[in-house]
Amino acid sequence: MADQALRSLSQFLPETSLVITFCAAILIGIIFRKRPQIVPVVSLLGIAVALWFAIEQVGTSQSVFSGMIVVDPFAVFFKVLIGATAIIIFLFSIYSSEVQSTIKRLAEYSALLVAMTLGMFLMSGASNLLMMVLSIELTSLSSYILAGYTKEAPDSSEASLKYIIYGALSTGLMLYGISIIYGLTGGATDFYGINKTLSAGSVSPLVLLVASLLIIAGLGYKISAVPFHFWAPDVYEGAPITITAFLSVASKAAGFAMLIRFFKVSFIDSSVIGLPTGFWASLQEFEWNKIVAILSVLTMTLGNLVAVWQNNLKRLLAYSSIAHAGYMLMGVVVLSDKGLAAVLIYFVVYLFMNLGAFYVVMLIESKIGSEDIDSYRGFGYRSPLVSIAMAIFFISLAGIPPTAGFIGKLFLFAALLDAKWIWLAVIGALNTVISLYYYVRVIRNMFLRDPEGSTTSIVFSNPQLTILLILLIPTLVFGLYYTPIVEFANASVAMFGLP
Repeated sequence: MADQALRSLSQFLPETSLVITFCAAILIGIIFRKRPQIVPVVSLLGIAVALWFAIEQVGTSQSVFSGMIVVDPFAVFFKVLIGATAIIIFLFSIYSSEVQSTIKRLAEYSALLVAMTLGMFLMSGASNLLMMVLSIELTSLSSYILAGYTKEAPDSSEASLKYIIYGALSTGLMLYGISIIYGLTGGATDFYGINKTLSAGSVSPLVLLVASLLIIAGLGYKISAVPFHFWAPDVYEGAPITITAFLSVASKAAGFAMLIRFFKVSFIDSSVIGLPTGFWASLQEFEWNKIVAILSVLTMTLGNLVAVWQNNLKRLLAYSSIAHAGYMLMGVVVLSDKGLAAVLIYFVVYLFMNLGAFYVVMLIESKIGSEDIDSYRGFGYRSPLVSIAMAIFFISLAGIPPTAGFIGKLFLFAALLDAKWIWLAVIGALNTVISLYYYVRVIRNMFLRDPEGSTTSIVFSNPQLTILLILLIPTLVFGLYYTPIVEFANASVAMFGLP
């Protein structure tokens, strides 16, 4: 037993690093109360170490802690993605007026960000129903507090409260679905045990459908899929921009990692994975992917249509994030490694273009004190570089070449057409056209409208512009040279226990 625990711990180094970092952040915050700036530095170093250990796990495929968690290429991909996002968010925080205005609580902010990152790491590798719930709750509890971090702001507490209420409801639904699965499968909690029981064909399809819908409700909340998205606009607007950006990328990534692993491992006939056709088959002809297809259509359509009417940029990006969740769900519908690889490629490009858009909003808000779209009038003349960067991020989010966003959508649509999901591809293309309206609306205000009020130039510091370029350059480069991320994604679809 001791040897097994030690072997498991040797593959648990990224998470162990985050646990140590979390404890160190709390202790340092208590000891150095008058110098809270030390805590973010320690937290940043700890996440960097965890990211390094995660990269070291590339190529590993094994189960640890008696099957509660797996370390495989799929989990490692999302750990790297989440770790990189967390590092960028800490860099954002240096220049966030919302975070720096509450500097006395900087230790709490940093510790909770580390805890949230730890929860997402665990979500990426969870292969047991119990670990699913525990990791989601660790992530959620940290994010509830961080959403209301700027409690001086009038909409911050409201955002946190709504987040908790919707989170509690979705968790309750998911737990009910898990309890049904537990009963159906004779007490199996690990995904592989569930798959084995379902393969025997002795489970009621109707009850299985109800249980799956309830679990989708819990996971749909994490990825802000319709109709479990109601928390997103208010939380995105009320939370600090740094937390909003973190939720829009890392939380969504962790939710997708868990959703994909649960359904692929539990409900797919493993005997057909790896066959020359490249496609999978559901057990007992339980076509859960059609449920996901409906969610995809609803999510991208509602997200884009409601975004058209938004005047606040954080709310606009909230609905944009909902729409992008719908696009990524299209890749899950396909039931093939090609579809999953397309989702992973999309997440890489989404990281840069979405974080970049939020970062520009944060920079401009710190200078003009507004997130309203009309306040961006003439901003292209006052700060050309930042405005051009914003335009590129929005063009990429819309999926226009030669940006990375176009490559992400190209692989998604290619996977759909290859699997003959023509109608879903058409709806996705129509939604892309709709999204152009609200993205171009912001660009038009920046470059084609005269500035209102002050016309003086707005200058940003070199470190601020450096962070901007770190996000901007990959958004352009990956639109032209995307081989590395495609190869990384193709190598990362492999899951432990599946051929």
